[in-house]
Amino acid sequence: MGISAYYHDSAACLLKDGDILAAAQEERFSRIKNDDAFPANSIKYCLDYAGISLSQVDHIVYYEKPFLKFERLLETHLAFAPVGVRSFLKAMPLWLKEKLYFKRMLIKGLQTIDPNWKYDNKNLLFTEHHQSHAASAFYPSPFERAIILTVDGVGEWATTSVSKGDGNTITALQHINFPHSIGLLYSAFTYYLGFKVNCDEYKVMGLAPYGKPIYTFLILKELIDVKDDGSFRLNMKYFNYATGLTMTGNNFERLFKTPVRGKGDELLEFHMDIAASIQKATEYVMLKLATNLYDTYHEDNLCLAGGVALNCVVNGKILQQSGFKNIWIQPAAGDAGGALGAALAVHYEHLKQKRVVDPAQDTMHNALLGPSFTADKIKSTLDAHNLQYNHYTDDELYPLIAADIAAGKVIGYFKGRMEFGPRALGARSIIADPRDGAMQSVLNKKIKFRESFRPFAPAVMEEFADEYFDLGAPSPYMLLVAQVRPEKRIDTESTGLEASAFARINHARSVIPAVTHLDYSARLQTVNAQQHPDLYQLIKAFYDLTGCPMVINTSFNRMDEPIVCTPEDAVLCFLNTGIDVLVIERFVVRKG
Repeated sequence: MGISAYYHDSAACLLKDGDILAAAQEERFSRIKNDDAFPANSIKYCLDYAGISLSQVDHIVYYEKPFLKFERLLETHLAFAPVGVRSFLKAMPLWLKEKLYFKRMLIKGLQTIDPNWKYDNKNLLFTEHHQSHAASAFYPSPFERAIILTVDGVGEWATTSVSKGDGNTITALQHINFPHSIGLLYSAFTYYLGFKVNCDEYKVMGLAPYGKPIYTFLILKELIDVKDDGSFRLNMKYFNYATGLTMTGNNFERLFKTPVRGKGDELLEFHMDIAASIQKATEYVMLKLATNLYDTYHEDNLCLAGGVALNCVVNGKILQQSGFKNIWIQPAAGDAGGALGAALAVHYEHLKQKRVVDPAQDTMHNALLGPSFTADKIKSTLDAHNLQYNHYTDDELYPLIAADIAAGKVIGYFKGRMEFGPRALGARSIIADPRDGAMQSVLNKKIKFRESFRPFAPAVMEEFADEYFDLGAPSPYMLLVAQVRPEKRIDTESTGLEASAFARINHARSVIPAVTHLDYSARLQTVNAQQHPDLYQLIKAFYDLTGCPMVINTSFNRMDEPIVCTPEDAVLCFLNTGIDVLVIERFVVRKG
């Protein structure tokens, strides 16, 4: 069993003979976004799924080494002293009270789940943070050999690391240490733009196409020094995160001649330009790193993990421009995936188990690793809310829902096992018509209750992906951005250029306007009948009806809430939003 906890995105996963049986994030059970608590609910779910007790688990593995993290905290404050005294005094009591007794805290948490579980000096292990990320990226991949690039905020010390995977071994090659971090650089701009760090970085990515990257040169000149091989150093006089209580300081604000945006303040053209600039700078650094790795090691395959690997615009650029022929990205690339990587690292590296690779598919089971629910449980939930419903066969269900989508209805779609990772992949999704130009605003305002600029992703039948998008590779986990092909675009010059970029949101830019971003990009999910038969059948029914081989697929939740997990979560989201139709397995509820 692998565990990640106490920073953000706590999670647990369970392996049996190397096969991933179950994995889930704690937030889905606690309903606290990015919950960092001990993942008791996630652990219980994994055990229940396997039908075992905690005492029957051979090894429990934590995804990083707390003492190395404590060493980094001490050495960093000594290096920057006397700057950062307030931060040091605030952090020390927590570390001295809890973190230095980390193993004791973990043991106590585990024994609350199973009082019969006993620590025996062998059954509780610790991996390093970037070791966990690298293992999560390589071992489930369909590659026998690959270069592994891990880029995040920071683990114990490493912020960027390169490893080489070969069979059942991973060899560390290079690393960049704290405080020099692409992830923390991006998070500094997340903070500067008034969004939440370690949570809202994807909002910066979504905002970027509305702006112009006019500050990219300034970022690369003043904030980060990038070498020819892609290695880099940050100019720490602009940042507070090493020893302070904020991400950026006065020098940062003076550089851009504007204070930090307050939460809820209007998003101005300046903020859009800042988002565009940090996104472009991140693409530049990451592409330089990846291209140098290809030129140095001459491997065809690249695996990616760490929070920065969730930047799907960067991933698309690496796929198309770095030289690597194939890339595989861990769908739970952030800290939640560290739980999986920790377990895999012990299975292959500590226990020396043999690894069997299928070049045709990975071993993530399409990331559908969370709980599912019986018809009786669903029926009792619907009855408890006094909801009227119909029950259908699959042959009846898919054409019916396809007709609803074509009629402009918004569908809350709940089928099978919940996804592991931040993306809804068709098990806990909101589904709608991508041809409807107004649907982006409808979903953002009436269902998601979130910022109007946020884009939506298409889930497209795999065999039609190249017809609509310039990608050239499968994207089953919604982790790649591609351009909509020119022949599917609509000339927008006649619409004029309004003062506000937001005014152009509802202008049709392609034949699939609801999933075409301002720069003609789309973050797509490719779906085939083998990996995801249920979602494929739904999209196929919509295609048979309309000739359009895709649907909008966005996560089944409201802003600042986790994706729904249980039928109860789904019903509450349905009742408190503008979702028109709720589908839970074969049960269908309609408003009105």
